[in-house]
Amino acid sequence: MLTSAARAAGFGLLSFVLAAPLAEARITRIEITTVESPTFGGYSWPDVGQYEKLIGKAYGEVNPHDRQNRVIVDLEYAPRNARGNVEYAFNFYILKPVDPGKGNRRAMYEPPNRGGKTWSALGRVSGGGDDPGSITDPAVLGNAFLMPRGYAIIWSGWEDLGTLDTLNASANFPVARLRPTASNPTGTITGPSYEYIVVGNSTTSSVALTYPAASLDKSSATLTHRVHLDDVPQVVPPSGWSYNADGTAISLVGGNFVANDIYEFAYTARDPKVLGLGFAAVRDWMEFLRYDNRDDYGNRNPLAGFIKRVYTEISSQPGRMLNDFRHLGFNETERGKKAFDGHMQWIAAGNGINMNYRFAQTGRTERNRQNHLYIEGRFPFANVRTFDPITRDIDSRYASCEKTDTCPLGMEIYSANEYWVKSASLLHTTPDGSRDLPDSPYARNYFMSSMRHGTAASPAGPGTLPGRGVCQQADNPLNSAPVQRALFVALDEWASKGKEPPRSRVPKLRDGTLVPPLPQAGMGFPSGIPSAFADVGPLVTYTGLKTTRYHFNYGPNFYDTGIATINPPVIVPIPGATLPSSPVTTYQDNPANGPIYPSFIPKTDSDGNDIAGVRLADVTVPLATYTGWALRRGAQANDGCEASGQFVPFAGTEAQRGSDPRPSVAARYSTFAAYHGKVRSALNDMVEDRLLLCEDALSEEARLIQAGVNRGVPLEPGEAVPTASTLPACEAKHHGKHQHHHDDD
Repeated sequence: MLTSAARAAGFGLLSFVLAAPLAEARITRIEITTVESPTFGGYSWPDVGQYEKLIGKAYGEVNPHDRQNRVIVDLEYAPRNARGNVEYAFNFYILKPVDPGKGNRRAMYEPPNRGGKTWSALGRVSGGGDDPGSITDPAVLGNAFLMPRGYAIIWSGWEDLGTLDTLNASANFPVARLRPTASNPTGTITGPSYEYIVVGNSTTSSVALTYPAASLDKSSATLTHRVHLDDVPQVVPPSGWSYNADGTAISLVGGNFVANDIYEFAYTARDPKVLGLGFAAVRDWMEFLRYDNRDDYGNRNPLAGFIKRVYTEISSQPGRMLNDFRHLGFNETERGKKAFDGHMQWIAAGNGINMNYRFAQTGRTERNRQNHLYIEGRFPFANVRTFDPITRDIDSRYASCEKTDTCPLGMEIYSANEYWVKSASLLHTTPDGSRDLPDSPYARNYFMSSMRHGTAASPAGPGTLPGRGVCQQADNPLNSAPVQRALFVALDEWASKGKEPPRSRVPKLRDGTLVPPLPQAGMGFPSGIPSAFADVGPLVTYTGLKTTRYHFNYGPNFYDTGIATINPPVIVPIPGATLPSSPVTTYQDNPANGPIYPSFIPKTDSDGNDIAGVRLADVTVPLATYTGWALRRGAQANDGCEASGQFVPFAGTEAQRGSDPRPSVAARYSTFAAYHGKVRSALNDMVEDRLLLCEDALSEEARLIQAGVNRGVPLEPGEAVPTASTLPACEAKHHGKHQHHHDDD
C-alpha cells in the first residue's frame, strides 16, 4: 500500500502554475491530503481490480457578474479576490479503480446528506460510515453493486458545516457584507431569522442559533412554546430565556427544553453566508473532474480522461438541492457542457431546499410537524411546464436546461411519506390540482407504494415488530434499495444507449388512485384495525393529517430577491380545531395562512396498502399493512410522526383475527407453497418490468420466505420451508449481470 507522501508527487501537488482557463468560474486548486492505494483492504474485483481512495480539499472561485452566477443570492456582497472573483472551498472523497483502463468511464456522484455519505443502500454495502474505503469484509465487498461495474465514486461538500479537516463533507462560503459606511463601518447585514426547535431529550439546556443575533437586546426577539403543532404558541417572557455572551445560542432560565415540545425563536440575525455558492461548487467540481487535466497550479486531475458520464445518487435532502440546482441552470457548466448526465433522486419529490436565500438553513426539512415555515416547497414543483394560478408564472424544473440543451435525465423515486408530508402530488399534477401531468421527456416518476421516508429496521424474528420510537405503531421496514439499483442501471442504459426506462408509476386523479385524505372512507384506509400497543388505544388511529402546501408571505419581492423581510411568515391560529373532526386547523388547509396549492395522497386497498405505484412483493403479497404516515404518542399524541410509517401485521389465523377488518394470514395463504408461488410471481414481474435485478432476486426471495415464516404462513404436515431459486425471467434473459462498459459509443 502506497502512503500519501509516496503518491503525492504523482498528483503533482503545487508543482507549477498554468494560465487560468477561459471560464472564470472554476476549481483553481486541489490538495490531495490522503492517498490509500489499494483501499478496501486490498480487495480486488474481477475485470476491474483494486480501488484506491483519495481525500482532499478543493478551492474555487466564481465571477459574480457572469449570467450563470448572478442568480446566487447575495453573491454581489461577498468579498472578492484580486481577480474580482468570489472564492469558496470544500473537501472531497474519491474511490476509483487503481487501473483507470479497467474502469467503465462512469462516475457516481453523491452530494452528502448534511455531510454524511448515504450510498450504502444503492451500493449494497454495509459499514465504513464516512470512510467507505475502510470496508474490508470480503463478503460485503463481493456483494457490492458499483465497484464490480467499474464506477468511480465521488463525494464533495456543498453545505457550510464547518471544518474541512474531517471525513464529514463540508464547504466554506463567505459572509455577505455591504460596502462600509459611517453608520455601518463593518458593512454588517442584518435581517429576520427563525429557529424551529424540538429536542429529543429532557437534558438540553442550550440550543445553538444558525446565525448570531445582531443584538443581545431581548426585546427584539420572541421565544414561544407549545405541545402540539396546532396549539396556540405561548410566549416565553424575556425573563424566561437568555442569550449566551456572543449571541450564538439561547437557553431557558432555570430549566431545560421539554422533550418533543415545539419551541420557535424569531430574532434579528447578522452575517448571512452566501450558501447558494454550494450550487456553483458542485457544478465547477464536476466540470473540473470531467473536462480538465490540471488545476491552475499544475496539480493533476485524478480522474482526467476517466469520466464519460456522471450520475448522481442521493437520499432526501441533497435531492432537493439538485432540484433547485437543475431549475436554476447549474447543470450547464460555464463551458456550456453538462455537469451531470442523470439524477437518480430518492425521496426528494417536488420540493426544493432552503439554500439560495438570505439567512438560509440548508439542514431544514419540512414534515407534517416540523419546519413548515422555511421556504422549501415553491413553484415550480414539476419537471414539465405548468401555470401557477397564484403567481401567474409558467415554469418547470427543466426550463433552464432545456434552453441550453444541458438537461440531465432523471429518475424521481419517492415514498408515500412524500405525499403526506411534502405534497409530492404536485410533482405530477397541475398546481391547481385539477389534472394529471404528462411525463417530461427527461424524467420518469416512480412512487414506492406504502413506503415511509427511508427504511426502518426489519423485525428481528418471529412475532417481533420493528421499533416505534415516539410513534403509535411499529415503524415501516419496506426497503426500496433493490428498485433503486435496477433504476440506476436503467438510467445508465437510457443515457448511454437511448433505451427507454420503465414507465412512470404514480397515483392519478383520472383513475381515482390519487385522492384527498378525508373522508377516510374515500381514501380507503380501513377503520377498526386493532392496535398492537395498548398504550395508544385499542385501534389504529387515522386522522387524515397531511401537510398543506402554502404560498407564504415573506415580505415584498421575496420570491424575486430571496431576501425575506417577514420571517417566519404569519400563521393564523384556529384554537381547539383538531383533525379529523375539523378538516381546517391552524396548520392544515387554513386559507388565512396564505394561498393553497391543492395536494393529494395515494388511495389504499381494503388492507390499507397503497394501490398505485411500484409495489414491492411485500405489498403485492402482503403479510401486513404498510403506511407512509404515522402519528405520535405520549404528550404530543396525534401530531405527525415525521418521516416514519407504520407496520401493522395481519392476524395469523381467523381465530386470532377477531374484529380486524383484514383477513388473516391463514385465510390469504392456505399453504406456504401458495404464498411462495405468489412471491415468486411478484418478483418475476418486477424483473420483467426492469424494477428488480436478477442479482438481487435471490436475496429478495429468501427474505420474503423468512418473512412468511416469521408471520405464520401455514405449513402443511410434512411441508418444508422452500429455498430461493432462479426466477424464470432470470433464466430467460440472464438479466442483471454486472455490466462492465469501457465506453458506450
